Amino acid sequence: MTSVLQQLNADLAGLVTGVQRSVVQVRDDQRGGAGAGTIWHPDGLIVTNAHVARRDHLQVALSDGRVLPARLIARDDERDLAALMVEADNLPTIEPGNSAALHPGQWVLAVGHPWGITNAATGGVVIGTGKQIADLPVRTANQDWVVVDVLLRPGNSGGPLVDAQGRMVGVNTMINGPEVGVAVAVNAVKEFLRRTLGSDDAARTPESASPEFV
Repeated sequence: MTSVLQQLNADLAGLVTGVQRSVVQVRDDQRGGAGAGTIWHPDGLIVTNAHVARRDHLQVALSDGRVLPARLIARDDERDLAALMVEADNLPTIEPGNSAALHPGQWVLAVGHPWGITNAATGGVVIGTGKQIADLPVRTANQDWVVVDVLLRPGNSGGPLVDAQGRMVGVNTMINGPEVGVAVAVNAVKEFLRRTLGSDDAARTPESASPEFV
């Protein structure tokens, strides 16, 4: 049993290490503060929450220590999603998963910067998914949510929710109770990027961006 637990610990640690390389800090260089974001495309496309990227003069801190100015290219306040661009290439990315395949009880991990702790990870299980989840503090039509038994904190917003294979299944966005977190489902992220960047393959064509919300 000990060897099984040791292997599980090693596997989870390796999974988190891989995810951390693709997680960034999103900073307001005028007022400070930091949310999180996920590198979606190696040529500098980053996904985060709209409430993390409300202002101009944003900076992105990469896992390799570089701090780059970021340009807001699309935002959807209703769905709490935003897309940023930085001038960089060959950046590490996370494989997008399929949030429609999630089921209650599946293990997930959230990575972000809670209370300023860089690239911290916390885990739990999926509680439920869908467009209409009871008792959420928001009511957004046709929004896909992932509700999880994961303790999110300030600084987790905009960071990735990943499954046991390290695939991104959501963007962490809010707290709804002592140990209940809510993420925007990754399938909603894909639709947001297709719609705002004008491509059926938004993950590969950030240069085609035609901003819709900014």
